[in-house]
Parts: sequence; C-alpha cells; structure tokens
Amino acid sequence: MAAARQYNVHEAETHFSRLLQQVETGEEVVISRAGEPIAKVVPLRSTVNRTDYGTLRGQIHIPEDFDELPDDIAEALGMRG
Repeated sequence: MAAARQYNVHEAETHFSRLLQQVETGEEVVISRAGEPIAKVVPLRSTVNRTDYGTLRGQIHIPEDFDELPDDIAEALGMRG
C-alpha cells in the first residue's frame, strides 16, 4: 500500500473537499501540525469490490495435479526419494 499523503493543517482546511475525495477513493491522509502528525483520515468502508462466490464458475480450469511438486523439487526438499 502506498504511503499516506500528508497535509499540514492549513492545507487540509484550504483543500478539505479534495482531501475527502482522495479518502473516498481509498487513500489515507495524514494531517500534521508543525511537522508532527496529529490525525489520520481513512475511508469508513473498504473500497475493495468483491464479487459473489461462483461468478467465475466454468471460466477457470484448475488441473488435477495443481498441488503436486515436480519430482526434482520434491526430492530436493526431502519429500520423496
């Protein structure tokens, strides 16, 4: 995750609407006074869009041997041989 944007109190007051737009898009904003952080503004709800379970059913194929390691790697790890 990217570092939070920082504003001093004067910038936050002057550009409050823009600051809130940034928070609405999922960014975190830190407000500082005399170079010391005093507040963090974060979104109230997650901005992650989740899909319903099963929406990709039939579109993705996972082979039966998906979890199997190749013999040379399994042997190197002491799992076979």
